[in-house]
Amino acid sequence: MNEFKDGWYLIYTRPRHEKKVYHHLAGKNINSFLPTRKVLRTWHDRKKYIDEPLFPSYVFIYINDVRNYYEGMEAEGALYYVRDGKKIARVGDNIVDSIKLVSENAKELEVSELRFQPGRRLVISQGSLTGLECEVVQINNKHKLLVRVELLQRSILVTLPVESLMAV
Repeated sequence: MNEFKDGWYLIYTRPRHEKKVYHHLAGKNINSFLPTRKVLRTWHDRKKYIDEPLFPSYVFIYINDVRNYYEGMEAEGALYYVRDGKKIARVGDNIVDSIKLVSENAKELEVSELRFQPGRRLVISQGSLTGLECEVVQINNKHKLLVRVELLQRSILVTLPVESLMAV
């Protein structure tokens, strides 16, 4: 445990315990992140928008000392840290920043487990994501911004209008 570097890591949680773990960490003043999206749920008597985790059973945590590491594991519903071999796996700051920016500003998000060929590197020139350098792929004749989260083997896709993209 004395070989870890300051940075973002992932905690794997029990099913549907992401918010409990996130609120526990926030209550301990530990920097954490739970990306969500609004989804319309329909019951027999009503419809309601709810916040659903983008990555079910995962919570991002910023660890900068050993205390934060152990506090993360003490949260009710936390099972273990995601590992790469014998070490806990670190998530790049740029990936977490991209996920934050996209999840806070995009209206239509989808998470895919499909593997995509490398797309074109472009810069967004208009809208709330202006200035973000991104990878753009074309799916079903639509240009979509792609944020790869290799550690989870998933990608976030956001539909973008063509006129808001510029070549790098």
